[in-house]
Amino acid sequence: MNFSLKTTHKPVKDYYSALDKYVQLGFEHEGAVKNAFANLLRLVAKKFGYTLIEEYKVGKNGKHVFVDGALIDDFKLSHGYWEAKDTHDDLDKEVSKKFSQGYPRDNIIFQAPGQAIIIQNGSEVLNTDLSHPENLIQALEVFFRYQPPHHEEWRKAVDEFKEKVPKIAQGMKELIEKERQTNKRFIQAFENFSDMCRRSINPNLAIEAIEEMLIQHLLTVRIFSKIFDNPDFVNKNIIAHEIEKVIDALTSHYFNKGEFLKPLDPFYAAIETTAATIGDFSQKQDFLNTVYEKFFQGFSGKVADTHGIVYTPQPIVQFIVKSV
Repeated sequence: MNFSLKTTHKPVKDYYSALDKYVQLGFEHEGAVKNAFANLLRLVAKKFGYTLIEEYKVGKNGKHVFVDGALIDDFKLSHGYWEAKDTHDDLDKEVSKKFSQGYPRDNIIFQAPGQAIIIQNGSEVLNTDLSHPENLIQALEVFFRYQPPHHEEWRKAVDEFKEKVPKIAQGMKELIEKERQTNKRFIQAFENFSDMCRRSINPNLAIEAIEEMLIQHLLTVRIFSKIFDNPDFVNKNIIAHEIEKVIDALTSHYFNKGEFLKPLDPFYAAIETTAATIGDFSQKQDFLNTVYEKFFQGFSGKVADTHGIVYTPQPIVQFIVKSV
């Protein structure tokens, strides 16, 4: 994407005007002056498809810090962090101090009204005087053009998956309908599972919704197991365990789910690689929830648009996610 912001553009002029106004009014502390930069970040972020989330929690291994802002995409993945300081802070010392507290080092801009320091992949890539508008433009471009490792591969995998999943899901649906006519073990397992779903979820749950729940499980079980490093997920989770009984009956003849899903291996690998970069458990859950939702925009768009994830109701989705 072209970085089109110029020194003559209104957002840049507004930024410097706001700083001048704060000085005139005698408000030069961090809480006041950071608003001007936040407004500028917010405008640029929108053009890149990101949202600036202020006071964003970052951490891993149970330790957390709050950065002043983070660039978040529609998969809830972070693309950069921002930490603001005021004119009276020694920004270079603040950088060292923040890193000792566990602040991220992959793409973070430390900013004060007169200076910006950008760290990417643990190394300083820019240290510049922001009193000059052209330096501000350079800092923003360096910050926004950074692509976290694996994010490009992740985007490509998502685009490819949207094309493949409807075909694979349709193949599964046809197989399920065929086995419901000829596979006695599967017929009984399917009926037992349908009865359980109607008792537990909705007495009017349609056969089609139950079939789609099975397809959903087949498509996503690897994701649950791998992202949370829990290969026993299908045995320990109640819903997954019951669905797996039906799947076992489905595969009792000739169906090999590993081979059937092999075309999606690159997508699964991209999910696993991307999730491995997320240190915070709750953010990993958010990522999984978002991926989970977007699965079904490609799988059964009409139902997803009307009812959300109808095949497994959201309370059960939350239960599954939080129990892994």
